[in-house]
Amino acid sequence: MAKKEPSFDTLAVHAGARPDPTTNARAVPIYQTSSYVFNSSEHAADLFALRDFGNIYTRIMNPTQAALEERVAALEGGTAALAVASGHAAQAITMHTLMQPGGEFVAARQLYGGSINQFTHSFKKNNWNVKWADATNPDTFKAQINDKTHAIFIESVANPGGIIVDIEKIARIAHDAGVPLIVDNTMATPYGCQPFKYGADIIVHSLTKFMGGQGNSIGGIIVDGGSFDWSASGKYPDIAGPNPSYNGVNLYEALGNISFAITCRVNGLRDLGPAIAPLNAFLILNGIETLPLRMARHFENALKVAKYLETHPAVSWVSYAGLPSSEYATLAKKYCPNGAGAVFTFGLKDGYEAGVKLVESVELFSHLANIGDAKSLIIHPASTTHSQLTDEDKLLAGAGPDVVRVSIGIEDVSDIIADIDQALSAS
Repeated sequence: MAKKEPSFDTLAVHAGARPDPTTNARAVPIYQTSSYVFNSSEHAADLFALRDFGNIYTRIMNPTQAALEERVAALEGGTAALAVASGHAAQAITMHTLMQPGGEFVAARQLYGGSINQFTHSFKKNNWNVKWADATNPDTFKAQINDKTHAIFIESVANPGGIIVDIEKIARIAHDAGVPLIVDNTMATPYGCQPFKYGADIIVHSLTKFMGGQGNSIGGIIVDGGSFDWSASGKYPDIAGPNPSYNGVNLYEALGNISFAITCRVNGLRDLGPAIAPLNAFLILNGIETLPLRMARHFENALKVAKYLETHPAVSWVSYAGLPSSEYATLAKKYCPNGAGAVFTFGLKDGYEAGVKLVESVELFSHLANIGDAKSLIIHPASTTHSQLTDEDKLLAGAGPDVVRVSIGIEDVSDIIADIDQALSAS
C-alpha cells in the first residue's frame, strides 16, 4: 500500500515540528539565542560558504523560525520559505532579491493601503518603480509590461474590497513576459486559496493576521514555489548569476528549486536584517495548529454577517464574494472553495460621517488597524489605513468615504450581528 500523504489539517499541526533532540520536548522550543557554536573550523567555513546549511546567527536563521518556515511551505505547497519580521519586510526582501535599480514591477491597484504606500514611495528610493493595473481586468497587467518589468504583484483576495483575483489568467500573462507572479495570500491563507496551483511563483504573507490568528505577534513570510526559471531572461543576477557575496557561486545552478528562498535569506535578510523574533515565530507556529478550525468558523460567520448586512436599510452595498449576488462569486468557487474569506467591506448610505460613527459605536467589535484575529475587528479605511491616499486613489483601492471594513471573528455569530445592529442604529 502506498504511503498516505498527510492532509492539510495534519500538516497544520505537525509540519516542521519534531521532538527536541536534546530534551525530547514535544512543543517546538523558543530558541532565544543570538548565535550558535560551530563544531569545528571546517564546519564554520562550510556554513559561511553555503557548502552546508545550519545555524550561524539568529539574524539569518533560528531553529524556531525554521520550524515555522517548514510548516508554511508545506501548507502552501512550496519548496522552501523564509520567515521575516513582518509582511512589509517580506515584500521588501522579495523585491530586493528580484529588482535592479531602474527596474519596474506591475501591481494590482486593489491592495492593502500600506502596500500601496510602500510601493509608491519607499521603493522609489531604491529606484524600483511600480506601474499599476486593475485586479478585475487581467489585460491591464499585460498593457503595463515592458523590458524593464521584473515581476507582477497581486493579492489573492484583495484588501479591503474582498475582490477575488483571477490568478491563473494573470500568471499566464506574467509567464508569457518571462517574469514571476507574486501573490500576497494573507487574506485567504492556504486554507482558503492555494495560489501555486494556479501558476503563482512566489507567495508572501503577513503572518500577523489569520495565520497567527491571535493578534499577539508580528511576522511575515516568503514562500518559494520552486518552478520559475531564473536563468532564462538574465533579469535576476542575484539568483542566477555569479554571486559576489559567495565567491561567484550561481545560487540557481547550485540550489535549483529552493534558490529564490535561499537568495532572499543570504542576500536580503543577511544584509537588510528584518529578522523575526524567536518568540514571535513560536507564537505564530502555535497559532497555525488551529488554522483549519479557525478559518472554517471565520468563513461561516462572515457569510452570515454579509447576508445580514445585504438586507439592512442603512447599508447601500456589500462586497463579499461569498454572496450569490457578488460579481466575484464564480471566481470565489474556483479559487476559494472553502470560503470567500472573513474580511469584507460594505457601504453606508450616509457616507463618511456614518462610517466614523459606526466604528465608535461598536462594543463587541474592536476598532483597530488589523485583520485576522479570533476577535471581530472593524475599521473605516478612508480615515485610517488608506488616509494617506488621494481621494481618487482611495476609490480605486476600494476605500471610498462610505466604506467600512470588517474582519469577522470566531465568536457566536448572533452576538456579532447584534453588535453591528446596535451600532448601525446608533450611527
